[in-house]
Amino acid sequence: MTREMEQHPDIIRMRERYEVAAANPAVQLAEGLTLLAGLFLALSPWIMGFTNVGSLTMNNLITGITVALLALGFSSAYGRTHGIAWTAPLIGVWTIVAPWLIRGGADSTRTIVTNVIVGAIITILGLVAMAMSMTRGR
Repeated sequence: MTREMEQHPDIIRMRERYEVAAANPAVQLAEGLTLLAGLFLALSPWIMGFTNVGSLTMNNLITGITVALLALGFSSAYGRTHGIAWTAPLIGVWTIVAPWLIRGGADSTRTIVTNVIVGAIITILGLVAMAMSMTRGR
């Protein structure tokens, strides 16, 4: 039964569309930038020097790794991961508001500027990924 499904013409065409979408240079650029933004977010407490805010440090580490893994998923298995593209903009918005919502004095100028800029980048790139998944689905 599974073999028959893998050979179904609709599935073959859908896989071909996903391969074309993943080969698009604009898509590859967006995926690469999303990966870099996620890695920067994960490392931002050490790069920007706010490791003394433990709660925000852990938040940025976890959300940054999540964004980087999403980007890797988009680039390596677009057909299987495009359905969760909506999570990237949500993580971006969370990144923007996190310094004010996380306890422990996380709302310093350094943390706010870092999180707002990186969060906005992740949100925009996530919206691009969502748009690509919506147009590819039609």
